[in-house]
Amino acid sequence: MTRPSPSAVYDRYVTRIFEQSAQLVAALDGAEATAPVPGCPGWTLAHLLRHVGGTHGWAETIVRTRATAPVPDDQVNEVTPDADDDIATLTAWLTESTGRLVDTLREAGPDARVWTPAPGGTPLVWARRMTYETVVHRFDATAAAGGTYALDADVARDGLDEWLRFSTLPQAYASEAEHDALLGPGRTLHFHATDASDGAGEWFIDLSAAPVTVSHTHKKATTAVRGPLTDLLLLLYERRTPTPADGIEVLGDKELLTTWTRAAGHWLRR
Repeated sequence: MTRPSPSAVYDRYVTRIFEQSAQLVAALDGAEATAPVPGCPGWTLAHLLRHVGGTHGWAETIVRTRATAPVPDDQVNEVTPDADDDIATLTAWLTESTGRLVDTLREAGPDARVWTPAPGGTPLVWARRMTYETVVHRFDATAAAGGTYALDADVARDGLDEWLRFSTLPQAYASEAEHDALLGPGRTLHFHATDASDGAGEWFIDLSAAPVTVSHTHKKATTAVRGPLTDLLLLLYERRTPTPADGIEVLGDKELLTTWTRAAGHWLRR
C-alpha cells in the first residue's frame, strides 16, 4: 500500500478539524449552555465551548506568529462563562475560531517551523493535536446534549496512536519521578482493537526501561486491553471505564493500566 505524502496527511487533519468542529456545533442544536458535561466534571457546555474555541485560537496564534517558544495559554484555561452566554452565540464564536485556525494551517503548510510541545516543530503537530482535541470534546458535547456519538475507525485509530506516542515522552508526565515510577521489568501493555483488521489495531507499550516505546506488535503483555477503536480512544481520555459495561475487557494487571493511563495522560489536564 502506498503511504500518503506528509502534505496529504496534513490536509486530511486540517479538513478533519473543520468537520469535527461542525459536527460538535450540530450536536448542540437545541441544547442549553448550562447543561453539565459528564466528561468534564464541574463544566457546563458554556465552559466546554469556551475551552474548545480558546484552544483553537491558541494553536492558531502559535502557527500564525511562527512562535519559537511556548505562548501563554490563558484563553485555553480561562473558561468562566458570562451570565448571558447562550449556545447560539458560543457555537458561532467557535465556528469563527475554528475557521481562523483552519485558514492559518492551510496558509502555513506542513513544513513551517513553529514551537510544539512534542517533537516535530511544525504545523503538522498542531493539525493532528487539534484534530483529536476536537474529536474528544465533540464526544463531551454530544453526551451533554443527550445525542449519539460515532467516529470513523481510521480517525479513532490515529487518535489512539497519537495519545500512545505522547505517552512515551517524559515531559507528558507531572514529573520525572512520576515517569520513572512506572518503569520496571516486565511492565508492558497490549492494546487490541476488536474492530480493526489484523495488525492495524494493535499497540504494544514497553515500560520495562527508559525510553518507553510503542510498537504495532502482537505480544503477550502484563496487561491486555481489548475493545472497539472508539471505546479504546475514549478510555485513554478517561471518558470510558476499563469495564465490560463500557465495551472494554482487561486481562492481567488492571492496576498498571489505571496508574499508567492517569500518569501518562497528565499533559491533557494541564
